[in-house]
Amino acid sequence: MKPRTQKSMELYNTLLNRGFPQEFCEQISLNLNTDWTAQRMLGYLSHYRKLPMAEIVDEMLAILSDRNRIMQKHEWENTNAKWNEFLNQGFRKED
Repeated sequence: MKPRTQKSMELYNTLLNRGFPQEFCEQISLNLNTDWTAQRMLGYLSHYRKLPMAEIVDEMLAILSDRNRIMQKHEWENTNAKWNEFLNQGFRKED
């Protein structure tokens, strides 16, 4: 797992300040360890004063699922671009 970013640390501190157990805050911020994922969770938390831990975990899983779908989409687009390049240019003769 990657080290936590500044946003991920902000998420950790936000959860800790809201009274959640340290181990819970640690696991959430370790899983949401990019600026994009941590910011998504911070945005979600900004709409609520008090949430059960289960709802925060559900949102974390939804954010990770979205991230994985986006990464997969980019991978497919890259593969498709390479395929199209091959179809247009064929095998290149190397010097």
